[in-house]
Amino acid sequence: MSNMGGYKNEGFVEVLAAQQSLENPNWFQGTASAVRQYLWLLKKHNVLEFLILVWDHLYKMDYETFIQAQRETDADIIVTALPMDKKQATAYGQMKIDEGGRIIEFTEKLKGEQLKAMLIDTTILGLDDERAKEIPFIASMDKYGVSKDVMLNLLPEKYLGANDFESEDTPGATSIGMRVQVYLYDCYWEDIGTIGHWCQISGYSSSSIFYHLTSLMINLITFYGLELSSLRVGKTH
Repeated sequence: MSNMGGYKNEGFVEVLAAQQSLENPNWFQGTASAVRQYLWLLKKHNVLEFLILVWDHLYKMDYETFIQAQRETDADIIVTALPMDKKQATAYGQMKIDEGGRIIEFTEKLKGEQLKAMLIDTTILGLDDERAKEIPFIASMDKYGVSKDVMLNLLPEKYLGANDFESEDTPGATSIGMRVQVYLYDCYWEDIGTIGHWCQISGYSSSSIFYHLTSLMINLITFYGLELSSLRVGKTH
């Protein structure tokens, strides 16, 4: 019996927590690891694709259009691609594509001539000539559409030990001839890796965030009737 449900099977949200078992004593080690541990449950559902997302990014995206692009290009995997200039590109691994938008090469962070070799014509992805000259590099946003059949073949068989989609599974799929396509995302996006960075882009100082979160915790605890007479919290500067 499945523990996943939904209203008239139109959709559902289920929280699947990281766990350990006798067969697998490890917690989630990455995006691929997390999906693999629950693949036994996910494969029971009659779906065509899986949408793989990471949690620490700030952006707005139409996932329906994203998956539709995967179907139209008949891609085994589709990857969101963020266009960027040379300065930004030094901080990210890069992707190279053919004229049809199919990924043919992945790299780690590069500089100098090695980075220059990853320059592409981003008009292929729909940018106009002027914009394409400004941002001739593309990096993965770490968001994927993966067909169900490919997922069931890739994770438990081809790359059983891989933990990460971005650095292991997706480059691996390309290397064995799978069709891995890019999907251009030329809108606002931020990688929020730390609380400090979140504060920076949100316009808050880290000290004020700490103060407000602490106040919220105290109010919640007080509401539930716990004794706080010995606890004193002041604002930090």
